[in-house]
Amino acid sequence: EEELKDDDVKKREAVTAIIRNAIRLQRIAELILDITRIESKRLNLDKEQLNLKDVILTAMDDVIINIIKDAKSDRIKLRYEPKEDIIVEADRSRLMEVISNLLSNAYKFTKEGFIFITTEQKDGQIFVSVGDTGSGISSDIFPSLFSKFATKSDKGIGLGLFISKSIIEAHGGRIWAENNVHGKRGATFTFSLPLSEQQQ
Repeated sequence: EEELKDDDVKKREAVTAIIRNAIRLQRIAELILDITRIESKRLNLDKEQLNLKDVILTAMDDVIINIIKDAKSDRIKLRYEPKEDIIVEADRSRLMEVISNLLSNAYKFTKEGFIFITTEQKDGQIFVSVGDTGSGISSDIFPSLFSKFATKSDKGIGLGLFISKSIIEAHGGRIWAENNVHGKRGATFTFSLPLSEQQQ
């Protein structure tokens, strides 16, 4: 009977591994399709009037759900204090992709401390920053940070930031990164988007 139980456990583990790898392969296929669209200038956006605050909160929920079983999840606090509504004309799923990617990267390179999101409205634009108390951006990768296949992680293929940059620029914004200063650990990624006319 014990052998049967062990056999069931092994089967479940095998099925779980297959599903996990299938999801990873699907994600890689989607990334490659995105690269093809970007390079052929066919990255179409399905724009709508939306509240960026809601998109940020949803992306945070998704990342929390995905990392909740991670052993270090209780050593990292995710901070975001929503202020006023932020109305932009944008592609909801694409912005979700950008914010989720920045949050996932921050978590990947942070052992403990904080990951924080801040927003600031200025000159008809919204600036969204994702910062962390992680290892920061190494000097050897900084110049090519938003290029294809640029990564210091053994768990990624270095396409996320390239695609994020393309998505933000397609919205008429820009994205950049910097290591935190004044003795603070980690790095901060910031992107800007034009505010909707009704928000200005």
